[in-house]
Amino acid sequence: MSTMRAVVAHTAGTPEVLKVIQYPIPEPSPGQVRIKVKAFGLNRSEMFTRQGHSGSAVQFPRIFGIEAVGIVDAAPDQEDRFPIGATVATAMGGMGRAFDGGYAEYTCVPSTQVQILKTKLSWEVLGALPEMLQTAWGSLIWSLTLRPKDRLLIRGGTSSVGLAAAAIAKKQGAFVASTTRKKEREALLRDYGVDEVWIDNGAISQQIAESSGQYFDKVLELVGTATLADSLRCVKKGGIVSMTGILGNEWHWEKINPMELIPSESKLTVYSGGNEEFMRIPLDELVKMVEEGKLQVRVGRVFKMEEIAEAHRCMEESEAEGKIVVIP
Repeated sequence: MSTMRAVVAHTAGTPEVLKVIQYPIPEPSPGQVRIKVKAFGLNRSEMFTRQGHSGSAVQFPRIFGIEAVGIVDAAPDQEDRFPIGATVATAMGGMGRAFDGGYAEYTCVPSTQVQILKTKLSWEVLGALPEMLQTAWGSLIWSLTLRPKDRLLIRGGTSSVGLAAAAIAKKQGAFVASTTRKKEREALLRDYGVDEVWIDNGAISQQIAESSGQYFDKVLELVGTATLADSLRCVKKGGIVSMTGILGNEWHWEKINPMELIPSESKLTVYSGGNEEFMRIPLDELVKMVEEGKLQVRVGRVFKMEEIAEAHRCMEESEAEGKIVVIP
C-alpha cells in the first residue's frame, strides 16, 4: 500500500497531539477529486477541534484541515472537469471533521467543493487564500450586504480575515475602521487601507460616544462573544452586526436576554460559510486581484509539516499577525 506523510491526531489535547506519520494515500471514489496538497492554511476552528471542543462531531484518529490548495492527482469519471495537474483549491464541506482533511500530502474531497484556479501565485500565498477570502467576502457581501459609502467597523482587525476584509471593503467603496489591542499595529492596519483605528479596550462604543459620536452602519465581529455586546452598541439604528469569528475563544453566553442584548431596530446575524458558499465566491477573480496587487492579503508565518505543533502554538498565542500557512 502506498503511503504519504500526514498530520494525524489520535486524541484531543495540546499541540503535541499532532503527529506527522506515514499514512495510507486515500483512494478517491466516483465524484471525488484527489488533490496533491501543496499548501494549507491554519484556522482557529482546527485549533478548537484539537482542543476537544467539537465533541462527537469528530472521530479520532483524524487528519485535520478545513482547506487546501494543490494540483489534481486523480478524478475518477471527472477528468474532463478536473484535468490531472490542474491547480485547485478546496475548503469546508466536512474536511478535517467528518472526513480526513488537508493536513497531508494528499486529500480526497467531493468535487462539489473544488474550484480550479489559473494563477502564478506561489503556494505559500495561494495556501493562505481559500478560507480567508471565503470568510471575508461572504461576511461582507452576503451577511452584511456591504454597500459603497457604508461605515464599517471590523472588530479583530489585525487577524488574517480582518486584514482581508479591510482590503475587500475598501475595494467596495466603504469607510473602514478596525480595532486592535496593540497601538503598534496601527501602521499595519493603515497599510491595508483602514481609515480609522480604534485601540480595543473592550468598550469601543464608549470611546465613540466620548469622541466623534459617529457610529457605524455595519460591524464585522471577529472576536466573538467576548465583545459582541459592545459591538452591537457601535451601530446606528438599523445597523447590522455579523458575528463571524471567535478570536476571543469564548463560545457561549449564560442566561442572555436578546431583548437586552440587541438594541432596538439593530440587527444581529452570523456568517459560517460552508462548501456551498465557498463554491459561490468569485475565488478565481479574487486570486487574480491578489496576483495583480489590487487586493492585499497578509501571510503571517510559513511552517513545514514537521513543525505543525509549533504552527498550532503560534496560532493559539496569536503571534503570526497574518495567515499561517504550512507546506507539506
